[in-house]
Amino acid sequence: MSGMKRLFAAVVLAGCVSTVLAQSAPDDSRAQADVTKALSGKRLRGVTGNVAGGVATLTGTVSSFQDKMEVDRKLEKFVKAGELAKVNDQIQVSGPTVSDQELGQKLGQKLAMNDRQPDRTAFEIVNPSVQDGVVTLMGFVTDPVDKSDVEGTVADQPGVKGLVDKIEVAPLSPNDWRVRRDVYQAIYGYSTFTRYGINPVKPIRILVLNGQVKLVGVVDSATDKEQAGIRANGVGGVFKVTNDLQVAGARE
Repeated sequence: MSGMKRLFAAVVLAGCVSTVLAQSAPDDSRAQADVTKALSGKRLRGVTGNVAGGVATLTGTVSSFQDKMEVDRKLEKFVKAGELAKVNDQIQVSGPTVSDQELGQKLGQKLAMNDRQPDRTAFEIVNPSVQDGVVTLMGFVTDPVDKSDVEGTVADQPGVKGLVDKIEVAPLSPNDWRVRRDVYQAIYGYSTFTRYGINPVKPIRILVLNGQVKLVGVVDSATDKEQAGIRANGVGGVFKVTNDLQVAGARE
């Protein structure tokens, strides 16, 4: 190929690449209009969104973390549609200042008493920790909906500035659900443990994953802890029982 032909081919190729890139690149003007409209609500009037190169950078303040999450949800649909490549959320949460200790206590109480799914309370547990207003959630739930409900409960609490969700969601397993119910009946159906079933918080939590059972929570005595483990071990289909129940008043 002559030098002139090679030069012509390179120019044509460059033009094709430019055309493809231009067609695939997000339309900043359209995205800017949609982002501005999405942020037009009264609660979000302190937030500004600027779009450049397909990236929406959000700045400003909101009064609650719930509002911050709402912004992210609104703009996520533009990312999924390809209108935005990314959202850079730099929004600050103003709201009241609550000490980490107080915030942790309030969230612990709310999550323990959360009746989002009363029939699954005994099979899930979520524990919050707080540092500088940022809440980290650790725990185990049986359904993605419960995970979302927990996030909503935390985000709505005054004083929350950020959220890190490390909650594990159990995979769908009919066998695990059978094990959960059978272990529940073996423990809560036992006369000695009837008093624990009266408590809506369910102090004995039964966490099941792939046929393996972990017991967590607080019981009144070492005998109760031992008996709960024995009864869980006696359920058919249980491969292993880890008894992490704590005895009230016992030193660690």
